[in-house]
Amino acid sequence: MRTIKLAFLGTVVALLGGLAFTFSGPAIPAGSPVSDPTGTAPDRYVYYPGTEALEEGEIRIIACGSGMPDQRPAQASACFLFELGNGDKFIFDIGSGSMRNIARLMIPYEFLTKVFLSHLHTDHWGDLNSLWAGGWTAGRPVPLEIWGPSGATEDMGTAYAIEHFLKAYNWDKTTRNFKITPVPGQITVHEFDYKQVNEVVYQENGVTIRSIPAIHAGDGPVSFILEYAGLKVIFGGDTAPNKWFIEYGKDADLIIHEAFNPPGVFVTLGNQPPQLAWRACCAFHTSGPSFGKIMSTIKPRLAIAYHSMLDLGTQQYNTYYDGIRSTYDGPLSIGADMMVWNVTKDKITERMAVATKNAWAVPGTTQQPPPQPGIPDPMSDFIKGGEWGPGFNAQNKLLDEFSERYNLQEQDWRPAEVWYKPEEDDEEN
Repeated sequence: MRTIKLAFLGTVVALLGGLAFTFSGPAIPAGSPVSDPTGTAPDRYVYYPGTEALEEGEIRIIACGSGMPDQRPAQASACFLFELGNGDKFIFDIGSGSMRNIARLMIPYEFLTKVFLSHLHTDHWGDLNSLWAGGWTAGRPVPLEIWGPSGATEDMGTAYAIEHFLKAYNWDKTTRNFKITPVPGQITVHEFDYKQVNEVVYQENGVTIRSIPAIHAGDGPVSFILEYAGLKVIFGGDTAPNKWFIEYGKDADLIIHEAFNPPGVFVTLGNQPPQLAWRACCAFHTSGPSFGKIMSTIKPRLAIAYHSMLDLGTQQYNTYYDGIRSTYDGPLSIGADMMVWNVTKDKITERMAVATKNAWAVPGTTQQPPPQPGIPDPMSDFIKGGEWGPGFNAQNKLLDEFSERYNLQEQDWRPAEVWYKPEEDDEEN
């Protein structure tokens, strides 16, 4: 099989069997020529979020985090969003910094409620707080649901982690319960046995998700296998080479699997002791050559390497890439943030997403319920007594107009306050 070395120096299209690679480069017209000066190119080699409907039987995968625990603006920690043609959306891991990329996709938060955690290192779930609280304030009308593995002991499992996550954020949760509405702040946990092999952890709407054990740092981590419309896609999470992945990865269309930085990178760029660099790369993670061996054994339609922090064109990148290619010559992507793959039975298309960094939350079909009456106010009379009346009264005109527009006169909270002066003039303010 021919080896393709990828470069982003221009617009490149490579076809290999049923695999179509498309890369965006500098200002080169994509698709057919544009004859009208006010026209557009018919075919784009980039993905504009929210502009393409998925077909039934199609999967779109977006890398919202491809990097390491020490995240950087170009790379958040591990996170992959799966969008299916039946309307389902699944977040696989939600590492630190990844919510910025998820938000750039401008997907209504009511559709981003299902999160699958491969394990509990913070670079794989460190931005759960941002999805939880950010989605709450941005209109999510329903609770989150989390699927994740147990641990060797109760206090090492997902249920324990989420219980204490909510305890750690109790002030946040209590105040939002009163000010917004409590339902979106709830989290339903589906914990499953990390030792189970190829057992179903989710099955709805024509989608089946299974788990297999992973080898990483300690007992608990897993990899996930998603099956939909005859397609099979695997998210490895973090794992060293293991027998379960080889056995149950067979016939996969697309595999996302870590290929960790070579040990020398940790020494030269990270100033880590060689002993640690050796173990980090090659004992509880998967190195480039080991990644290649796994993929050359399974032979997926496309292998995606992620969990590295290397820059195209550098010596470190070339060493990393050559390490993979020393054992694998099949279809390969080196995962980067905002890279997009569309998967069907006929082809796999790869592009980069073009998304605004100034995204606002987009409303969905269901409006969040209003604040619930009867919830105890977490603010004491002592703190309320410090409110400065003139500052509040300055917004009376704004609030009067807003109240009339949305028919909130019967819910006006201002008359109950001692400082409220609806007729106060500017001099008194």
